Amino acid sequence: MLMHQHTHETWSQFLSYVEERCSAAEFENWLAPIQVLDASHDEITLEVPNIFVQEYLLDNYKRDLVAFLPTRVNGEPAIVFKISDSKKPSPIVEFKEPTPAREEESHNEPTSSLNSFYTFENFIEGPSNQFVKSAALGVAARPGRSYNPLFIHGGVGLGKTHLLHAIGHEVREKNKKLRVQCVTTEGFINDLVDNLRNKSVDKMKRYYRSLDILLIDDIQFLQSRKNFEDELCNTFEALINQNKQIVITSDKPPGQLSLSERMIARMEWGLVAHVGIPDLETRVAILQHKADQKGFRIPQKVAFFIAEHIYNNVRQLEGALNRLNAYSRLMGIEVSEEMVEKTLSELLQHAPSKKISVENILKSVSTMYDVPIRDLRGTSRTKDIAFPRQVAMYLAKELINESLNKLASNFGGKTHSTLLHAWKKIAEQVEKDDRLKRQIQMARRNLES
Repeated sequence: MLMHQHTHETWSQFLSYVEERCSAAEFENWLAPIQVLDASHDEITLEVPNIFVQEYLLDNYKRDLVAFLPTRVNGEPAIVFKISDSKKPSPIVEFKEPTPAREEESHNEPTSSLNSFYTFENFIEGPSNQFVKSAALGVAARPGRSYNPLFIHGGVGLGKTHLLHAIGHEVREKNKKLRVQCVTTEGFINDLVDNLRNKSVDKMKRYYRSLDILLIDDIQFLQSRKNFEDELCNTFEALINQNKQIVITSDKPPGQLSLSERMIARMEWGLVAHVGIPDLETRVAILQHKADQKGFRIPQKVAFFIAEHIYNNVRQLEGALNRLNAYSRLMGIEVSEEMVEKTLSELLQHAPSKKISVENILKSVSTMYDVPIRDLRGTSRTKDIAFPRQVAMYLAKELINESLNKLASNFGGKTHSTLLHAWKKIAEQVEKDDRLKRQIQMARRNLES
């Protein structure tokens, strides 16, 4: 029993030690959710929300874990990980309906129509979206208690709206008592304008602030609309103070939006997650999945051909599939590469003539920072080597359309979560550091020229 208590205490000491050496957001998002299930003299059992938290802990704090916790004969920390059961039903939250107003004064609640197709089951997972899907599942399983707000950003047609609606479906399925509202930013603005005109703004405020989950799509359309921004920010703060869940999507991360510091700080308070461009295999899987749903047969070879030439936008993949399906049925011919080239000529994209490789990136970064390539591939954590390595990882993710695992393997066998962490760190720093921004731009020009 004493040993059990001692190991519990050393875990608490580890958390206290780490909390002083990382940001508050990092600690809340990655370390605070970890729970001790069991502990003995020989090992400790930890419950983590998902595999990403486990990998993050081991990738970033193994040396500290060894210092605080029991170790195995091979020197590894003696930890047994258990993934928490995300299928457990969310706790029932009793919601007391507001007292109804007189019929002539009642606020017309905006419709919250969720697209029936946008569910987690229909979301094709790949290396570029595993992390954000895991975060979305965590929010859906424990609204208001996981990551709040959850901010999802990425390019057009990569699945942000799909994940937003999937959260809504999952929450409604598990707990019908929770009030869920999914609305575009334009929809929120239009609703506010209508209620200003009808002098019923107070009722609108009461409605939005009585929600349990607010899902806001395309927050970038709030830029340059100061009055609307203030109202939405006040709504966010009112909901978060009640531990109600907010999920936001955008085409850019918070720091790149032309919004107030107050709004940006509020959106960065929780977890900011990026949806990347799917790799080739994921694009093929998306094509085949959508074709199966339409009852349309597409040969594997043709699916690869399309996926190799349409790579920036999942919606374009679906549009291409719809066009092929229609052409095939109307003309009564089988799908082939020749038919694809003829029918989709204006959609097909061609990769740059110069193929960028990790080797090229390592050479460029090695020259720029005067660091040997072998050190960039190595394990040294000294700042003068670790930082250039993170820059190289950032450039690899930005410029090479490969899976994160494959890219990370070029850096001395690092994991995809390490590469993702490096990319996120440099992406955030580029926005604040003009010198680094110029270095990145110079490296990109050299690599792409």
